[in-house]
Amino acid sequence: MKPWVLKHKPKKLSDIRGQNKALLQLKDFVLNHKSKKKKAAFIYGPYGCGKTSSVHALANELGYELIELNASDFRNQAAIQSIIGNALGQQSLFFKSKIILVDEVDGLSGTKDRGGISAIAKLIKNSPFPIIMTAHDAFDQRLKPLRKEAELIEFEELEYKTIFETLKKICRDEEISAEDNALKSLARQVGGDMRAAINDLQALSQYTGKLTDKEMESLDQREKTQSIQNALTLIFKTTNPEIAVSAFDNVDDDLDKCMLWIDENLPYEYKKPIDLSRAYDYVAKADVFRRRIKRRQDWRYLVYVNSLLTGGVSVSKDKKYDGVREYKQTKRLLKIWMANQKFLKRKAIAEKVAEKTHCSTRRAIQDIIPYLQIIFRKNKKMAGDIANSLELEREEIDWLKK
Repeated sequence: MKPWVLKHKPKKLSDIRGQNKALLQLKDFVLNHKSKKKKAAFIYGPYGCGKTSSVHALANELGYELIELNASDFRNQAAIQSIIGNALGQQSLFFKSKIILVDEVDGLSGTKDRGGISAIAKLIKNSPFPIIMTAHDAFDQRLKPLRKEAELIEFEELEYKTIFETLKKICRDEEISAEDNALKSLARQVGGDMRAAINDLQALSQYTGKLTDKEMESLDQREKTQSIQNALTLIFKTTNPEIAVSAFDNVDDDLDKCMLWIDENLPYEYKKPIDLSRAYDYVAKADVFRRRIKRRQDWRYLVYVNSLLTGGVSVSKDKKYDGVREYKQTKRLLKIWMANQKFLKRKAIAEKVAEKTHCSTRRAIQDIIPYLQIIFRKNKKMAGDIANSLELEREEIDWLKK
């Protein structure tokens, strides 16, 4: 049976929800490619928010030929020049215009990909056709050569209401009897990932022809969250360190995130101040070793971090606390992610400033960026001249105006 993510794939831009601003930028880039200073567009945003689907829909809507390449399929400079270079050098079979889609360019990494990113950047400069790249994080330091040659287009995380509306439409098309509460619950659980929501909907309803709260009970709160819940139960509900020490073995999250989960839920689980004090002492020591790993790149300390977070926290209490609770995900992860996005844009601007003024990125952040922010808020003409000189993207200009 055909996957619903393919069966219900958007055919035109109006089929894509929740990305109006980004879609306008994308369409403008493709239609006015020849007059654009930068010959590529760089789409970035969370997983499952419609980046690749939008390019497919736009090509179909405009009647363009679409040549799609995944960065994981070709790794080095020679392969990229051969595949993308040939695609750029050949006329479309039916004399149509065409779009070159390079999907998941942030998948290029390591020594096997040496020269790959710079090779794509060189091909972009003289491209007769629009090149569109996608990535989860466009501000990755490795992708700097591509950012310089491309117009950045940000796709936002989808709201659960947008996902709910799409799921409801699919249910109508597939003649699935679905309760609104069940669909809303499914839409909330996927964390903005439309692709995951459609796959879950198909798995839960295609054979029964219905989706109710009862069917939703069979879908755990995504596998990752469920495994961390089990791990925390193992740590908090035992006083045996030999049992607790293996708690994170089957958890996908790294120990940094596991530490935040423990930090968030400890005060709710351990009621006695002395137990809580001892537990946080172990967490603090784990954090010391974690910093040593980052500073010295000595990964042998990782075993100490794990032992302190698991066995150490488990033996901090005099006896097991009664009761079962659902552990909450820390909001600090979201705050950290938002701060990182903010600082990544600042860093990208600083890199452009540093290149033009022959100073370090750090010096640009400390001494130049604050003055640029004042100029961009107060002097529109001077701000425009600076933006042109530095080749700032729209998102970077907006950041400086804030």
